[in-house]
Amino acid sequence: MATQEHLPSLSPTGEEAEEPGGRAEAYRERLREALRDPEFRRIEGFPIGKDEDILALSDPPYYTACPNPFLPEIIAAWQAERAALRRELGLPDDGGDNGNGGEPAYRREPFAADVSEGKSDPIYNAHSYHTKVPHKAIMRYILHYTDPGDIVFDGFCGTGMTGVAAQLCGDRREVEALGYRVAEDGTIYDGDRPISRLGARKAVLVDLSPAATFIAYNYNTPVDAAAFEREARRILREVEEECGWMYETWHPHCDAPGRVKARIDYVVWSEVFRCPECGGEITFLEQALDPETQRVRAGFECPHCGARLGKAQLERCRLTVFDGTLQRPTETLKRRPVLVEYRIGGKRHAKVPDSYDWSVLERVERLAVPESLPSTPFPIARMCHGSRLAPKGVTHVHHLFLPRARHALTALWARAAQVGDARMRAFLRFTVEQTVWGMSLLNRYGPTHYSQVNRYLTGVYYISSLISEVSPWYILDGKVRRLARVFAALGTDRRNVAIATQSASVPPAAPECLDYIFTDPPFGENIYYADLDYLVESWHRVWTNSDPEAIIDRAKGKDIEDYRELMRRAFAAYYRWLKPGRWITVEFHNSRNAVWNAIQEAMMSAGFVVADVRTLDKVQRSYRQVTATLTTKQDLVISAYKPRTGFERRFRAAAGMPEGAWAFVRQHLAQLPLTVEQDGTLEPVVERQAHLLYDRMVAFHIQRGATVPLSAAEFYAGLRERFVERDGMYFLPEQVPAYDRARLQAERVGQLSFVVSDEKSAVRWLRQALDPALGGHPQTYAELQPRFLRSYTPARHEAMPELREVLAQSFVEDEEGRWHVPDPNKASDLEKLRRRDLLREFRTYLEGRGRLRQFRTEAVRAGFADAWQRRDYAAILQVARRLPEEVLQEDPELLMYYDNASLREE
Repeated sequence: MATQEHLPSLSPTGEEAEEPGGRAEAYRERLREALRDPEFRRIEGFPIGKDEDILALSDPPYYTACPNPFLPEIIAAWQAERAALRRELGLPDDGGDNGNGGEPAYRREPFAADVSEGKSDPIYNAHSYHTKVPHKAIMRYILHYTDPGDIVFDGFCGTGMTGVAAQLCGDRREVEALGYRVAEDGTIYDGDRPISRLGARKAVLVDLSPAATFIAYNYNTPVDAAAFEREARRILREVEEECGWMYETWHPHCDAPGRVKARIDYVVWSEVFRCPECGGEITFLEQALDPETQRVRAGFECPHCGARLGKAQLERCRLTVFDGTLQRPTETLKRRPVLVEYRIGGKRHAKVPDSYDWSVLERVERLAVPESLPSTPFPIARMCHGSRLAPKGVTHVHHLFLPRARHALTALWARAAQVGDARMRAFLRFTVEQTVWGMSLLNRYGPTHYSQVNRYLTGVYYISSLISEVSPWYILDGKVRRLARVFAALGTDRRNVAIATQSASVPPAAPECLDYIFTDPPFGENIYYADLDYLVESWHRVWTNSDPEAIIDRAKGKDIEDYRELMRRAFAAYYRWLKPGRWITVEFHNSRNAVWNAIQEAMMSAGFVVADVRTLDKVQRSYRQVTATLTTKQDLVISAYKPRTGFERRFRAAAGMPEGAWAFVRQHLAQLPLTVEQDGTLEPVVERQAHLLYDRMVAFHIQRGATVPLSAAEFYAGLRERFVERDGMYFLPEQVPAYDRARLQAERVGQLSFVVSDEKSAVRWLRQALDPALGGHPQTYAELQPRFLRSYTPARHEAMPELREVLAQSFVEDEEGRWHVPDPNKASDLEKLRRRDLLREFRTYLEGRGRLRQFRTEAVRAGFADAWQRRDYAAILQVARRLPEEVLQEDPELLMYYDNASLREE
């Protein structure tokens, strides 16, 4: 890219920033120059749009509707501020934490508490989006992992809640609202325990979507709330002067003596169907809506022939009309206005449309279509929900709006665009764009709902048979008032947040420049962001480049493999930019194990080490969560860390040797939560269990291309020799006193429960039942078998050995027929015999052909591990190709071996 002069300042303020030729104009000219550079436009995720439209949407240097060329300078300035602030606050210099040893200045355990934050906060509701995490939930993580001035990153920022959270960490009132206590010196306490310091953090926010980053910019940039409300009211008055007649009606009827003119709140439109028996037209609302319950009936009678019908039996009535925008005939569905809701003096009234209402509609129809109305074609063939639009006559953006809404919405948008002040202009568009979905055909009529504002289904283009056509005043009067109130109280500083519109894998600056990452990545195929943003982006004339969008999307030819690779690239970039020893929090919501494993595998292949998994309950549920039977009801939050540089260097020197494995375990135990207490119960820290420590150790070696130096039995024996066991968990010697104190003070000590689905989980279940250290005791087969069967839910593909065989291969039986956990020496002998049996089974899979329908998953795991040690990657790939796709994708251990073998075979 062409060289550019260094910014004169990164904090233009006042008149100097706004005057022609001033700093604001200098930033804009630099961005204009960058846009002329072909290399700059080739940056991954560069949006689709013309230079002038991108410039119109941007507010450089802190927000650009394209890749942000100012990020390196902004981050460099922030780092200098951070160093000065740490000295001022008396915080230790952490610049040496990336070195070869010594006690690091920065140390945090993972945030090991389940978080519940609702969606009713006024800030959260200031602008809707397909999905977002409440800023108060994110604040808890940022306060835990960072200090004032630290740089936080979110590469899938959506509406910018991470930026809001980072800034509000400096707002005493907001922090205290989380239940924390803030001392006079700014120390934040959770109970009596100091957890953080009061002070704003910096945030770098990145997203592919121009619609998302525009919302993020407006959330994170201050605005004069009083001036905004004045401007918004002025625009509404001017639009009323131009379009108000379109939303007028007569009360109680146009022919009534003493009639009074009233303003319409909304008009209900009903789709018109045809009876399959007689061909007569049926207005859906009139026949299907039960007047008493105000719900759609499952069955109803044709008003013409009396035939008993259900909606599925009806035929749609279609009309061919001349499209003035496209200048050609188009087909659409037949709809009819059936109800007019209006108010007089604050009192609501309803009536059937009269002749005056029909005449107004005819007059609007005769008007020329506004030239500024977006009319871009929907990319139907590449949209997952295209099948919902095209059959209903919607192929272009303007088809989603009835004639009245086309005029009102373009009038609102045009007047917002004419405002001279750039910040006010952007915020007014931020306000008006919130009416785009709500004034479209997507706004469903809900007869049992008090309000008809924004009654569209989230996450999908769904056009109902009953539509509410709302007036701009009905949708905006309250919204303007609420926005003014929220942003008057929201203490943000534009210099605290930098925003870019680009791929998450594009570097923001030099490596190791970030102090913490909170990210909420796309959830596989839950939401198709680029498709859903297309409507609003058409008004801005800047669209998402969906090629690098990390989703599963059959319409765009993206499967789970593509999703995992796109996520791997994003996490690999995160890993490069995050400082060693620092943390990443990944919020996740998807019901598919394959997607969950894809996220974890992408994280681990990048180099991150998972330390904890918790839940985040956003309290209210979306439509998809409520109705879809397979969706999970709470989000999961993964806490992972980037190992310190010194440890990575020491590990490389001892890779493939037992010393390297034990060095990993020591540093990993130091990173794990010591205790987790929930409602008086001391909960088990699952990551401290032997089998998970072994899994993490193996994964750490595999991801770094090293051979695994210890068998499971050797590892478990070594754990007991080197570390201290408590309640089935392992601790460093220096951690034990603190755990013992917490255990004595706890009201209860929790136990793990899990479902048995294969041999591995069966062995874990039996160990918990038989090991006195885990609360178990020696038992006979007859005692074990009934309880085992109650917990046993075998996977369909699993060729599970009999319980007696599982016991014989991993446990020992005494003379009285009771089964015990073997001592370490005996366990090693048993494991060798079991491994030999599993490898014998694996060889049969290697020699066979065709898809495996039933198999021992443990045999495949053992075979993959053995082949990895021998560097026989072809054997891993050969058997992997025989496994059912869902098994490979949903088993993280198999997936790890397969992915790494694939990389090495290439």
